Amino acid sequence: MTEIPDTATGPAEPVAPRPGDADVEKLAADAIAACSRLIRFDTSNFGAGESRGERACAEWVAEQITDAGFSPVVLESAPRRANTVVRIPGTDPSAPALLVHGHLDVVPAEPADWQSYPFSGEVRDGAVWGRGALDMKDMDAMMLAFVHHLSRTGQRPPRDIVMAFVADEEDTGDFGAGFLCREHRDLFEGVDTAISESGGHSVHLSDGARLYPVAAGERGSAWMTVTVRGTAGHGSRRNDDNAIAKLAALVTRFADYEWPVRVVPIVRALLDGLSEHFGREISPQDLSGLGAAAPLLADTLRNSVNPTMLRAGYKHNVIPSEASVALDGRLLPGTEAEFFATVDELLGPDATRTGDQGSPVSADFTAPDFAAMAAALRAFDPEAIVLPFCMTGGTDAKAFAKIGIPGFGFVPGRTPEGFDAWEYVHGVDEHVLTDSLTFGAGVLATYLLTDPRGAGA
Repeated sequence: MTEIPDTATGPAEPVAPRPGDADVEKLAADAIAACSRLIRFDTSNFGAGESRGERACAEWVAEQITDAGFSPVVLESAPRRANTVVRIPGTDPSAPALLVHGHLDVVPAEPADWQSYPFSGEVRDGAVWGRGALDMKDMDAMMLAFVHHLSRTGQRPPRDIVMAFVADEEDTGDFGAGFLCREHRDLFEGVDTAISESGGHSVHLSDGARLYPVAAGERGSAWMTVTVRGTAGHGSRRNDDNAIAKLAALVTRFADYEWPVRVVPIVRALLDGLSEHFGREISPQDLSGLGAAAPLLADTLRNSVNPTMLRAGYKHNVIPSEASVALDGRLLPGTEAEFFATVDELLGPDATRTGDQGSPVSADFTAPDFAAMAAALRAFDPEAIVLPFCMTGGTDAKAFAKIGIPGFGFVPGRTPEGFDAWEYVHGVDEHVLTDSLTFGAGVLATYLLTDPRGAGA
């Protein structure tokens, strides 16, 4: 087994300066109020550049930060597509800075499907309700609560913290993180680590223990359009060069192909950590008995390709000369060459592919910042099991990785067994529990006030 660094004990663990109960109470109240208000901005992102815009929300965020005594900038990448960025000075300006980024846009919601209006931000039944409550206006709210905590207490973080509230993550990120990295790279001077979605939230194991998986990597994406050409003809006549028939065979080849298991280091660390916890070897071929942790592994043991859209023909009695399929490919860190070689073999000689690729990314889960996140979680849940995992999809971490900033997924939260956040993320009746916001706001503040070098705040 790969040796997993013990972040629970030992001299390498940083000091986690847990706020007092009164401060946690105020952090929670601020986070709940901010989350409710953020949801009331309809920042729906429909894709392909169509959006209701993040400008009003970004300006409100900037007002909150300004009221706390800091100096944010609002940067518009296109009409009404805005980003708010602020640098909070730390006590040691020579220390590497930390980037904390959250997106302001959300996926659309159909009001008729919801119990209440999806942009109400209603606080009831121990939760804040509305689109974005879990993805990811909860994190945006905890970030703002921390800013107000600094203003209220006069505390300063041990290093500079750059906070970025960005547009367009739910599409390509081009108007958000991509724009900032291209046009305003100077804002991230000295940053060597970032945190954002997803990770740090409790996952209940089958034995009742609580795992807090922190994302230390993401599968890459390959969004491909594959076109097959044939011979056009009359629909009443036999055609052995039918583009649609050839495309159907191609799609079947992908559906039938079983991608081999590839246990990359991040996934190996999670497997080994769970094996150590349960006292038995966890095999990639048998994830039974892991409880809610099984999905963390199931889709990150292999690469994958799924057909998502088909396009062919224009008339019932005309055999078209070409047909195309959209393929959503996902690839693990370190497997790019193998992935594309397999894709091209499955395509065969008659097909061509075009598309965009987002390379897989990973961060060092033995780094001091990972230990600092673990320490902050244990300050609020002493029995927390903290292990790295690889995300199945992607986030804005890919954009920042291109300018040399590795990222972790860390949006802390704690929910009771049976609450499945993935049921609501991008789903109907999305809501975040206020108890989880309370926990998360306290943990996030603790981490941001922790010196990852071990010296405390």
